[in-house]
Order: sequence, then C-alpha cells, then structure tokens
Amino acid sequence: MPNKIEDVFGVAAAIAKGMGVTFKEMMSPTVTEYYPDEPAKFEERYRGAHVLQRDANGMEKCVACFLCAAACPADCIYIEAAENTETVRISGGERYARVYNIDYNRCIFCGYCVEACPTDAITHGHGFEVASFNTSTLIKRKEDMLAPIPPGAKPPVIAPAGGPAAH
Repeated sequence: MPNKIEDVFGVAAAIAKGMGVTFKEMMSPTVTEYYPDEPAKFEERYRGAHVLQRDANGMEKCVACFLCAAACPADCIYIEAAENTETVRISGGERYARVYNIDYNRCIFCGYCVEACPTDAITHGHGFEVASFNTSTLIKRKEDMLAPIPPGAKPPVIAPAGGPAAH
C-alpha cells in the first residue's frame, strides 16, 4: 500500500512541475519578429546557405580535395578540379575548384561538408531565403556562394580569355 501512495504523490509532483513551467511561459512577454521589415535574428549555430570562404589575400580557400563531396550523405555537391598555374592562381594550393555546385533540392543542411573540409573553405552562412518555385534555381554555383573579396586584398590572378589557361 505505501507504494501506491508514493506513486500518487510522484505523479502529482510531476503534474505540478509541468504546470509550473506552463504558467511561467504564459506569463513571459510575447516575442514578435518584424520580418521582413527588420532583419531576422538567428542563433550563432544556425545552418543557412553555404558560403565558400576566401583567405586574407582574397584567394579561394577551396583546394578541390573532394572531401566535402565524399562526406555528403545526400550526394548534392559536384566539384570539378583544375590546376593552378603561374598565370592562373585561384587558390593557395596546387588545385582549385573550377566548378563547385550544391544542389539545394537535395541538401539536408547536415553540416558534414563543413566538418570534412580541411581548409575551412565551406561554411554555413546565415542566408535562409533559398526557397523557390523553380527547382532549377536551387542549384547554386560557385559564383553564387563565394564570399566577397576582403577589403585591401588583391583579386586572384586570372589570365585573359585567349591565354594559356583557356585550354
């Protein structure tokens, strides 16, 4: 018989604790977001649209190692590598990503690509407005994801269209 009484008090205590949380939340002020009139506020850990980072010199950090594509469970990252030369210097490594596409039709924003990148070239930004009625616009190219060149940095050296890099 003492076990049933303890069970009743335990259940009553759990209900009282739950109702305390409910009443506390009912009395707290309502938070209103005024989006789109004001910028949205995100937590620091929010995983938004991907950003391809640049180093302090303005060069791309991606060295086309394909580790992000290998780590992606949704298989939504497509990369084509090209070699850096004396006339064309895009990244600090031997290679750079000539083509870097992410298919947001498939991306699950898991962050495995960010964790796998040894050069911290790909990160999650705070961009959240990626919805579209046209699925072909959800394939983001390298040019769409590249971070702007930092102030004071020189842009990467690219040969003219008719030069040796055009092959």
